[in-house]
Amino acid sequence: MAEFTMPSLGADMDEGTLSQWLVHPGDRVARGDVIAVVETAKSAIEVECFESGTVDTLLVDEGTTVPVGTPLARIGTTTESKPTPDRAPSTPLVRRLAQDRHVDLATVHGSGPGGRITRTDVEHAEPEPVRAPEHGKTAGPAESTRTATGRQSGTEPERRKRNDSRPEEKTAPTTRPPRPVRSDDSTGERQAPQRVRSSPLARRLATELGVDLAEVTGTGRGGTVRADDVRSAAAAEGAARPTVPNVARAATARLMSRSKREIPHFYLSTTVDMAAALEWMRVRNRELPLSARLVPAALMLKAVALAARKVPELNGHWVDDGFVPAEDVRLGVAVSLRGGGLAAPSLAHADTLSVDEVMVALRDLVARARGGRLRASETADPSLTVTNLGDQGVEAVFGVVYPPQVALVGLGRIVERPVAVNGLLGVRPVATATLSADHRAADGATGARLLTTMDRLLQQPEGL
Repeated sequence: MAEFTMPSLGADMDEGTLSQWLVHPGDRVARGDVIAVVETAKSAIEVECFESGTVDTLLVDEGTTVPVGTPLARIGTTTESKPTPDRAPSTPLVRRLAQDRHVDLATVHGSGPGGRITRTDVEHAEPEPVRAPEHGKTAGPAESTRTATGRQSGTEPERRKRNDSRPEEKTAPTTRPPRPVRSDDSTGERQAPQRVRSSPLARRLATELGVDLAEVTGTGRGGTVRADDVRSAAAAEGAARPTVPNVARAATARLMSRSKREIPHFYLSTTVDMAAALEWMRVRNRELPLSARLVPAALMLKAVALAARKVPELNGHWVDDGFVPAEDVRLGVAVSLRGGGLAAPSLAHADTLSVDEVMVALRDLVARARGGRLRASETADPSLTVTNLGDQGVEAVFGVVYPPQVALVGLGRIVERPVAVNGLLGVRPVATATLSADHRAADGATGARLLTTMDRLLQQPEGL
């Protein structure tokens, strides 16, 4: 029996909150399936399992905060798992989406490999009609399935009607009006309110904006409160600004303070002629559909990844008073989060990806980072991070090394400057590339090799 534990999703993570289970006991899962959503101080992360088998027990309830390494569930491995009825192959995430949209997976044709049902298949499927229970009848198993929090489902008016029909449980008359969106409190068995169905980002925004989720009308599936609902409620009600610090900003502050306190930084910069790279990109984009066209950042990221492979002294981590080189290039991409704070999800094996693949991965990674939908494998410590503020109009950025890494590359915007080439003065597109590095792990000569290698690669973009 394997244990699924709270993962470490970054060097600054000590604990996490189990936001949502995407599986139930008895569900079959495969290695790499997303089975839970974990909230950290910075964002919500979709966490994959590392075993194939059947979910045996869920050990931690949703909404519980536990330290890194705490067992969250037990999974029977393939050899231990009991056979389950045949059903269309799908991931836990797709099954949860189908449940929320009232889609019967047995009626969905899978378009994925091996007939696997994908998210797109569910989104385009026709939902089943939801029948309300007949008046006077007790809800059966099909009418009282468990919700994501494990409480009895059914509409709130139905629950209040059932509760009000129990005269023996009423202790005394009261002049206080009944509270909306509450289970029966008269039994004294539950003091906490029922948890409002909401997305992790919506809950974080509600905390920061001072919005009570119980008062927000959800527009998502099944009345789920979404981030836009919280923003609308805050604007309509004039909610006060938070009295507590932004948790994502606070987490970034702690990590950056540690970096400047412990790491002796040194800084280098160089000017990169981007004429050849931009010309190659223009030719390449003529062959690509509009949605897949390249931007200069993709070429520069690929050049940094290849340079990191050629200069391994800056591709790794400082651990226990020594440098440990990384086995591959996991290129971190600094992403500013909505509401403040930074995340640095990584592109695994970035040096082996084509420029087209880097572009696709970059778009996907940034969108999911800002939407709070990163996966655990993407938050494992990168071996080197890149921050690119060129799209913000910044010409040069000298970043702070993200511990336990030993280097960070900064990229500025491309500008036209007068440049002397072969004794002739002309106007060329150039960009400033910088390096912030840990002097314990490397010196200036090593840093110069990395920047020079990156520059040389961008002068021959066809080799990227």
